[in-house]
Amino acid sequence: MTVGRLILVVGPSGAGKDSVIGYARQHMAQQNVVFGRRIVTRPADATETPDTMDLAQFEQDERAGLFLTSWRAHDLAYALPLSLAEDVAGGKQVVVNVSRRVIPELRKRFPCCVVVVDADEQLRRDRIASRGREAPAALEARLQRRIPTDFHADAIIRNEGSLAEAGEALMHLIGAPDHD
Repeated sequence: MTVGRLILVVGPSGAGKDSVIGYARQHMAQQNVVFGRRIVTRPADATETPDTMDLAQFEQDERAGLFLTSWRAHDLAYALPLSLAEDVAGGKQVVVNVSRRVIPELRKRFPCCVVVVDADEQLRRDRIASRGREAPAALEARLQRRIPTDFHADAIIRNEGSLAEAGEALMHLIGAPDHD
């Protein structure tokens, strides 16, 4: 039986984590890979399509233990659905975009591969600005936020070239076979 694991994709705002994950999702048809969707207390937009929920329902579900893990960042609440634990237990590779803060907790509970997606600061600034979600002060706050470094990264992907390059690198880490 194949051993499942969480592939935790982390990195600073604007690094292109969701784009890199989206590329891999689009190009992988394997049955043993699940691309988990986060639950976020913000409506979906063109850059990310999470499952959304209002804060009151989120907090109720959180208290009821309905999430695999949850965290707060950028005045929003985020979580992963509990069903992802079943996918890992069933031998699947589960790819998720998470906060670095939850890495220690998840490493204690599951086999994990931590992948950092990063990019040059100016490129990240341009990407965040193009989303149109933050005022200039909030954008700068995202860029200046202290990033926890007390975790071991299994791989680093620099997302500064083509999306295909970064996406293929993630697919390699997931264990994708050659594809079209």
